[in-house]
Amino acid sequence: MDSKKHRWGSIQEKIKAACKRANRDVSEVNVLAVTKYIDEVATREVLDLGINHIGESRIQDAVKKWEQIQRDATWHFIGHLQRNKVKEVIARFHYLHALDRFTLAQEINRRTQEAAVEPLKCFIQVNVSGEESKYGITPQELEEFAREVANLSHIEIIGLMTMAPIVPDAEEVRPLFRELRRLKEHLQNLNQPRLNVSHLSMGMSQDYGVAIEEGATWIRLGTELVGPGRRGS
Repeated sequence: MDSKKHRWGSIQEKIKAACKRANRDVSEVNVLAVTKYIDEVATREVLDLGINHIGESRIQDAVKKWEQIQRDATWHFIGHLQRNKVKEVIARFHYLHALDRFTLAQEINRRTQEAAVEPLKCFIQVNVSGEESKYGITPQELEEFAREVANLSHIEIIGLMTMAPIVPDAEEVRPLFRELRRLKEHLQNLNQPRLNVSHLSMGMSQDYGVAIEEGATWIRLGTELVGPGRRGS
């Protein structure tokens, strides 16, 4: 726990420094603890730091952890979501960071309506880097996709998400974060009802400082925050 406190303190200082460089308020940046590689005990330790938002990408592990923790936390699903797992996600999760196809949006909309639960807050995943190994809508497809999803009554689009390549120098991915911000601003200028893309989910342990400078409102931190993973509980 002490090592997590030390890491968390160091991260907070880095966030403050990045916000100062970008003339931003620290309150604009939300930290999502990526807990998918750690067990239930270690996840509790993260929550004890005062970090309420946790991210999971494996539904089977996440459900088990969700049942064990039984405490206040805001759950984010950050992985590629299969349509047959939507029912389990909407019952437990508040956010989805990887909406990447219309058939998935339709399934979320249908399941949410049937279950009479609050709409899932969704980030559209955009493959800004163009890497074939990554999921996501292309920048060219984004406007049409966003307009279509905005017509679904039981789904809430709140922003855009991207995953940058892991590179030695974070400056190399700055143009990708800058492009995602541009795309967000473009969608905002459409003045499309029910398309409130006010958030950017971008930046991980290796590049979150640059992401904050380019407008990130959510950063996803794994190893730098939670430490090396340990499985089992």
